[in-house]
Amino acid sequence: MPSSFKNALDSGKFTVTCEVAPGKGTNLEKMRHHIELLKDRVDAMNVTDHQSSVMRFPSLGGALLVKEMGGEPILQMTCRDRNRLALQADLLFASSRGIHNVLCLTGDSVMLGDHKEAKGVFDLDSSQLVAAIRRLESGKDMAGNELDGGAAFCAGAIVTPEANPIEPQLIKFEKKIEAGAEFIQTQAVYDLDNFKRFMTYARQFPVKILAGVILLTSAPMARFMNKNIAGVTVPQTLIDEMAAAPKGGALAKGIEIAGRMIRRIREENICHGVHIMAIGKEERVPEIMEAAGLAA
Repeated sequence: MPSSFKNALDSGKFTVTCEVAPGKGTNLEKMRHHIELLKDRVDAMNVTDHQSSVMRFPSLGGALLVKEMGGEPILQMTCRDRNRLALQADLLFASSRGIHNVLCLTGDSVMLGDHKEAKGVFDLDSSQLVAAIRRLESGKDMAGNELDGGAAFCAGAIVTPEANPIEPQLIKFEKKIEAGAEFIQTQAVYDLDNFKRFMTYARQFPVKILAGVILLTSAPMARFMNKNIAGVTVPQTLIDEMAAAPKGGALAKGIEIAGRMIRRIREENICHGVHIMAIGKEERVPEIMEAAGLAA
């Protein structure tokens, strides 16, 4: 049976997803609060997988929690930490527990995280993980062995539309779709005119695109992303707008900007939906949706 997230994508509705981040430890109360707040407002919630290579409660455990609380999880899986044996095993477990949405990621370098002595695995990349999912759905594992009981997934991947140069991203994008990706969540986009040009290219492929929107919380944060996050470019006009916010008003201005962008994406039918990333401010997602005219 297709997941409710897949049904939302296929229905043509403007689809909204967001992220919930597992904490560093077994105290899940903050995550529970975010799930309860968001489960009836968005179409699905991504559960991040050791985001930025920082060790946290596992994404699979977090996805189970979302499911138990009545939400629709998207399990993020990175290839950084597991080889093909572990990845396939986790996918089988997820499917057996009713978790049918997966976002396939290659994963950040361990040098960005808090366990720099860890060894990155990278047995597969994200395209190969998508292909592995389609292989499991056919009733066989990656080695060609028959499975006793199959699996079913709505599998997706990511793209960075503001990468410069863009050509390597387009090659990866096509490769992910050829492997079987059904949806794409983008890295943060702030230049919507540039994103529209990317969508002119992307619309030729049978895949749903959700535009990534990261909540800006201050002008220094925007400058930090420009300097340190590859493929993210916050235009100077938005930085100036954040900097001009009254004292104590930067977050409210960031919510206004995010809402304004989402409203334009929807009204101009630029893509199929949005993926809201309110990093560390997940409780603000309802305010962003309200600013965008998406509140229930």
